[in-house]
Amino acid sequence: MVGTVELPVWLLVLVLGFAGIAALDRVLVPSVRWFLRRRMERFVARLNLRLERPIQPFRLMRRQDMIVRLVHDPKVMQAVVDYAHENGVPESVAFDKARSYAREIVPAFSASVYFGFATRAARRISRLLYRVRIGRVDGRLAHIDRQATVVFVMNHRSNMDYVLVTWLVAGRSALSYAVGEWARVWPLSRLFRAMGAYFIRRSSRNTLYRRVLARYVQMVTAEGVTQALFPEGGLSLDGRVGAPRMGLLNYIVTDFDPAGRDVIFVPVGIAYDRVLEDRLLVEAAQSGVRKFRASPLSIAAFIARMLWRVVRRRFPGFGSAAVAFGAPVSLRGYLDATDEPSTEALGARLMAEVVLTLPILSVPLVAAA
Repeated sequence: MVGTVELPVWLLVLVLGFAGIAALDRVLVPSVRWFLRRRMERFVARLNLRLERPIQPFRLMRRQDMIVRLVHDPKVMQAVVDYAHENGVPESVAFDKARSYAREIVPAFSASVYFGFATRAARRISRLLYRVRIGRVDGRLAHIDRQATVVFVMNHRSNMDYVLVTWLVAGRSALSYAVGEWARVWPLSRLFRAMGAYFIRRSSRNTLYRRVLARYVQMVTAEGVTQALFPEGGLSLDGRVGAPRMGLLNYIVTDFDPAGRDVIFVPVGIAYDRVLEDRLLVEAAQSGVRKFRASPLSIAAFIARMLWRVVRRRFPGFGSAAVAFGAPVSLRGYLDATDEPSTEALGARLMAEVVLTLPILSVPLVAAA
């Protein structure tokens, strides 16, 4: 018991290193985590005082907790059972697949990233590229029920739409929106997740994936999370407002409870003198194939040219960009006032409202003359 044990120096260093890591994990890390959590809660509390629609507690859940809640939802579990029977695989395999879909979809929202970095960057980028104008803002927006779920319904002209609306709505609330597979590259994927965006596979026909996605959209809607929706499902090739796709809108409508929280759709019209992707969109429209032939190298070269012009103060910008907010549409009111309501009819009405809301800019007007 009192004998001497000799150890090589490298082994002693290794033992002390593991002991230090264990001490950090058991003592310091929980304390630091609690401190950071309390600091974030105070930050969100101060932020909610100035936001028109406060950040919902659901969005502040840990991502892992949100994933667990989603995959154990009764409708998702039933979809797991159905998938296992249809494909002849064990239910555990189907459950693992559903969990991987949930991890792919669920964001990791950070209020500090959204309001501390994203909105400021969005403002600077928008002002660097465009002369931003606010068009008509319907007065009824100020009287929307604070308990209702607000969904901004927008036409999709450019990938700048995300940037513009994130900045312009920052004083109202934090937006949750769907982004396609193009954004699932590092570091964009981590940034979008921190901003509350969720990733979707637009062309997927997998029933299990669709059920997991549907339940996530329905959960955030039921919890009052403010959302942004692009019903067209892709960029407009010719500038016209296209027909809506019913996917995400249908998820919201089919799970709506008239006795619960109302859903308010706010039409948003976005117009540009010139969009960043103009040449790609023209090429796609002329070829008749909706495929954008832009390599990462060409995109990087385009950005480098723009930055070089900015440094030399020879960057003229892309003209004006305007955003207008139309009359809100209550889902509860629509269902009560319609004899035979349908998602298709609602989608058509919302897109018609977006068309009426679109601001008119001088350059597109002259070009169309």
